[in-house]
Amino acid sequence: MTITLHFKPIATILTVVSLQSRNVWFLTPQSTELLDVAGPWEVLGHANEVAKRELYRLLLATASGGNTTTRHGLLIAGALPLRALRGRPHTVIVAGGSPYLPSDTKLIKFLRRVGEIPRIVSICTGAFVLAQAGILDGRRATTHWMFINEFRERFPKVIVEDKAIFLNDGNVWTSAGITAGIDLALALVEQDCGHQVAMEVARRLLLFLRRSGRQAQFSGLLSRQEKEPPRLRDLHAFVVEHLDETLSVERLADQLAMSPRSLSRWFQKEVKETPAAFVRNLRLQEAKRLLSESNLGLRDIASRAGLGDHSTLWRIFSRQLGVSPDDYRKRFNKTSSEFA
Repeated sequence: MTITLHFKPIATILTVVSLQSRNVWFLTPQSTELLDVAGPWEVLGHANEVAKRELYRLLLATASGGNTTTRHGLLIAGALPLRALRGRPHTVIVAGGSPYLPSDTKLIKFLRRVGEIPRIVSICTGAFVLAQAGILDGRRATTHWMFINEFRERFPKVIVEDKAIFLNDGNVWTSAGITAGIDLALALVEQDCGHQVAMEVARRLLLFLRRSGRQAQFSGLLSRQEKEPPRLRDLHAFVVEHLDETLSVERLADQLAMSPRSLSRWFQKEVKETPAAFVRNLRLQEAKRLLSESNLGLRDIASRAGLGDHSTLWRIFSRQLGVSPDDYRKRFNKTSSEFA
């Protein structure tokens, strides 16, 4: 059975274009990652709905137009050929694909001759296309962690960074793998339309959290979950969802249908720590995330992380990390310059 997605040119749907509308061209190479296209497309589409006007005029194009098969076999239909693109885009978004396929020479040549673009973006391995077009020479850029080393070797003129899920250098934005394109697109919406619109789009997409560009491609929580026994993963998710609530040993035990005593013994055997230490570490991780990714006050952060008041937050940071929450924020918070 063949499943086909139709990306119709928006001009055939909307007859009135706002003067504030930004032309956004999605360019897809061979065997593109579907989510590299669909993720950012949905973010910008939802931004239009939130604003109740056309903030973004979206077009999809491939080298030859028509149908293109994504990396895992889903068919995208209705793309324009590059030669049919008219006018000037405000933003060009190049989706990723397999870097092992032959270079998409038509797309690379198109990018070289299209002229000055106010904003150009790559998702995942789309950075390989930008690099081959010379757009990333002398710039900071990132890509999917699986291809970082190859990217660095093939393009020595690019300043490759591997500790960010997305970043921007001037008018050029690059992202890490796949879902990071959603985070990057939300950053674009925040830059264009403000924090409130971006947050409303994130809520509509049911994102568990909005990640800043400076978040590592490997999160501490994800690394920890990889090593956890299966039984603990459900409890981990429960704790993260209820950090601002009372999480007694009895409540945790209920989640695993165990007695509090059995839970404590099981933790010592399988996790090598107490249930209380497990919860405290997750709360500390959340407090660190909020300090590095938000401008919330210490009182609010302590409350959201379930750490009581700001004095408790201060004490835990000083004891566990050897720095105060304020010092930690000064070192790692990028929100003041993230979207500059």
